[in-house]
Amino acid sequence: MSPTEASPVSPMKISDNSSAAIIARFLRRRGVDRIFALCGGHIMPMWMRIDAEGIKIIDVRDERAAVHMAHAHAELTESLGVALVTAGPGLTNAITGIANAHVARAPVLVLSGVPPRAQENRGSLQDLDHTLLVRSITRYTRTVREPALVLQELDAAVTRAFGWGGDPGPVYLDFPTDVLRAEVPSAVQMEEHFKPKPAPVLVPPAQSIKDAADILWSAKRPLIISGRGARSAGAELTRFLDRLGALYLDTGESRGIVPDDHACLVGGVRGKAMVEADVVMTVGRRLDFQLGYGSPAIFKDARFIRISDAPSELCDNRRGEVEIYADTAKTLDGILEAAGNREPAIDHEWTVRLRAEHERKTTSVRRAMASAPEDSKGRIHPHKLIATIQKQIGDDDILITDGGDFLSFCRVGLSARRVLDPGSLGCIGIGVPFGIAAGLAFPERPVIVATGDGSFGFNAIEIDTAVRHKVPLVIIVANNGAWQIEVHDQRVTHGKVVGTELQFADHAAMARALGMHAERIESAEELPAALEWALANKPALLDVIVSPEAVSSDAKSGLAWVPDLQPLAAWDEAERKWRDGVS
Repeated sequence: MSPTEASPVSPMKISDNSSAAIIARFLRRRGVDRIFALCGGHIMPMWMRIDAEGIKIIDVRDERAAVHMAHAHAELTESLGVALVTAGPGLTNAITGIANAHVARAPVLVLSGVPPRAQENRGSLQDLDHTLLVRSITRYTRTVREPALVLQELDAAVTRAFGWGGDPGPVYLDFPTDVLRAEVPSAVQMEEHFKPKPAPVLVPPAQSIKDAADILWSAKRPLIISGRGARSAGAELTRFLDRLGALYLDTGESRGIVPDDHACLVGGVRGKAMVEADVVMTVGRRLDFQLGYGSPAIFKDARFIRISDAPSELCDNRRGEVEIYADTAKTLDGILEAAGNREPAIDHEWTVRLRAEHERKTTSVRRAMASAPEDSKGRIHPHKLIATIQKQIGDDDILITDGGDFLSFCRVGLSARRVLDPGSLGCIGIGVPFGIAAGLAFPERPVIVATGDGSFGFNAIEIDTAVRHKVPLVIIVANNGAWQIEVHDQRVTHGKVVGTELQFADHAAMARALGMHAERIESAEELPAALEWALANKPALLDVIVSPEAVSSDAKSGLAWVPDLQPLAAWDEAERKWRDGVS
């Protein structure tokens, strides 16, 4: 036979002791029952052995969506999320999802493949050094070229994903395809590597606990701000607020862990609470752009207490007079115990005044939303849509909000006991993938995705994934035919709109073409019945035409023009005055 003639391809059998089989067995032993993946030749040995192990493969249409789904799964189930992506463009497609999990500090394991060792660095198909691309956005990154080290590397990666030795977050491993087919010596298949590890529990130092209690119980205007690190301590945080009586602000990372009607919550007067507080305690929350970087220009002379189980939530931008690197639930309970029967020194006039202002503002906003008028062309105001959605949300619902301009409306008017959004990276496009992961993890709970049309477009093709896997979710697209924050900024700042207007595309028609129940809604009168219909016919999509004339709070704030010193125009001006010594 000449070299150019084709010869029959003999199948490569993947044994029970192959690296691929060991990887699948490890995942099963670590409690993984579902992964999110897109197939490819370099990862096929893992793919087939994962299926053989009885782990469900949720096959997606884009690798970015696979990582987004693993991210949402991890946050909602408080377990490891796993994404499997192929080499080259499979990995590069996944990078946005990895970056978002990195900023969110979500425990995600991303697995991939690379060409066989004999073909590396020779121009083989999809040959890239993946580890160089993802090292800065992962907690642990390796190419595993030795079968005997597969289990050891898996154990190390998952340990790092859960925050042993630093922040939790995404980890990455890839394997040459020949290594996946190769045998792992029986002697190194040690039980200790398969066995799950208990989550680390960091005990707070007694002196730091006492110091925090002394500061908080002597404060006149204490303010508690929660984030990611408080999500597993909702009950303890609520009990802490009940006892101290401090005012409280949640953030996108912690929405819902304290009930919206709690007497300490003052989200409606967020800026005023930040300016007037004399002590601020962050609970598992970074002082990032959403909190003005903790600047004295915003927080004035407030003293800070920082508590978290992740180092990055303690050491960014502002030092705390007390800094406690420990389990947040144990820390909160410890401070309560140290305070004993002491009466807090809180200025009750302050707390009553801000709480009353919060109540007035939120009541006013709800009324305005419910009665928001249509625009000059009869299109629905986003507030009206959001008010209708909010009426349908129950205590058990999972809410995913996504978008730029539309997310700004959602933050004001939508709430639930469990909320996920694009996070501090501003990673719009997470709506549909996050919703799919939520619907699969909790099929008995209503899952609602509220998304702008621009953000919806990033992962709209995953409607196909939702249909194929029969995911019970409702997607509501607020369709204003534009990247509206940028449209507003261009009109106001530059006097001209350039490349930021979309069309009022028929997203319902697209969803129906992919097999999903879908309707296009163009009048406010249709909304209540349409939403009830969608909830009864999941998976379903509502394409709701909303007004591009409505201006969101983010559009008004100057967020789009990216000020030099602070994210918002008012904060930027305050920062300039503070730096210049102007009171």
